[in-house]
Amino acid sequence: MMKYRVYGLVAVGFGALLAAAPLVAHHEILAKFDDKKPVTLKGTITKVDWANPHVHLFMNVQTGNVLANYAVELESPVDLGRGGWTRDTVKPGDAITVQGISARNGSRQLWANSVVMTSNNKKLFDIASPPKPAAGAATAPVPRWPDNQPRLGPPPGQTGYWASPSATGLVQAGANVPIDSYGLLKNIGDVDKVAPFQKWARDLYELRQRNLLKDDPMYLFCMPPGGPRQFQLPYGFQFAEDRDRKRVFVFVGSGNRNHRIIYTDGRPQQGQIRGDADNPLYYGRSAGRWEGDVFVVDTKGFNEKFWFSNGGLPHTDQLHLIERFTRSDLNSLKYEVTIDDPGAYTKTWTSAWTLKWIAGEELPIYYCQDNRP
Repeated sequence: MMKYRVYGLVAVGFGALLAAAPLVAHHEILAKFDDKKPVTLKGTITKVDWANPHVHLFMNVQTGNVLANYAVELESPVDLGRGGWTRDTVKPGDAITVQGISARNGSRQLWANSVVMTSNNKKLFDIASPPKPAAGAATAPVPRWPDNQPRLGPPPGQTGYWASPSATGLVQAGANVPIDSYGLLKNIGDVDKVAPFQKWARDLYELRQRNLLKDDPMYLFCMPPGGPRQFQLPYGFQFAEDRDRKRVFVFVGSGNRNHRIIYTDGRPQQGQIRGDADNPLYYGRSAGRWEGDVFVVDTKGFNEKFWFSNGGLPHTDQLHLIERFTRSDLNSLKYEVTIDDPGAYTKTWTSAWTLKWIAGEELPIYYCQDNRP
């Protein structure tokens, strides 16, 4: 697979982007499985499907005279790989016991909370914690270019990426709204606190929440995570600054591992005459500039085909974002966003969170794949 190697300038080969279906890391588990319906199955593995967005084990289960095949869903290959597991951890013919929760639609699928090898009672497929910033990194100064402009990416000769967002949902400043890692409200009664909605947008947001985010187009159709969502995802992102051509690339580690371009050459926010014309885009058209040590990005020209945040906040093609990136030290990046969308909200509003630097690693290799069971 293609791997991003990012140092000071862009050193990346652009392959064709894969167009497929489900997620940034994963879908909201409760959208597909019911945590109030626990199940335990014992059987024999028939197939190992090591693919995104989730690994599946297929197993035959004997119940009386009936032999049925079940799909057991696990975490993504990225998460399982971090724990040291591979596609060869188990093989067809191995006997296992699985404890998990049943599919909401009654199909022969379950989400596995525990997988144990029958032969030796070894527990399988525990996942490791995500990479953490290096100890002491927060005290290191901001890496800078020779002209003293802050580097958004790694110091010279090093690698790394930004991850571990302090917020995984988009909520207006001053509101205290508990949200899970997928953007699902812990309390549906908090809907009106999230943003200054117009009524139609508020009702649509509540519907998406009550549906447990099951219609998320990033999971169903691999739509890119435009807007602030690209900075809320579990596999992080990288900046690559192409200063010679006055542009900054943002490579997204989740979704479908696609990228966004921020131009810093002062060009107008419009398409190319023989290119995309003025078609609205998933990532919009971004114009960036430096205000002291703050990178300010003005973006408009979005389409309406994607969710611009975890949790399903609506937007229209009038969406206009002002984003501010401030690197306060080697390890810390503050992201601030101003949302102006008169088609969906009653006023302009803001949100902010921080991200941490994961040193010495490249973005996880993750691509969406469709037609998953």
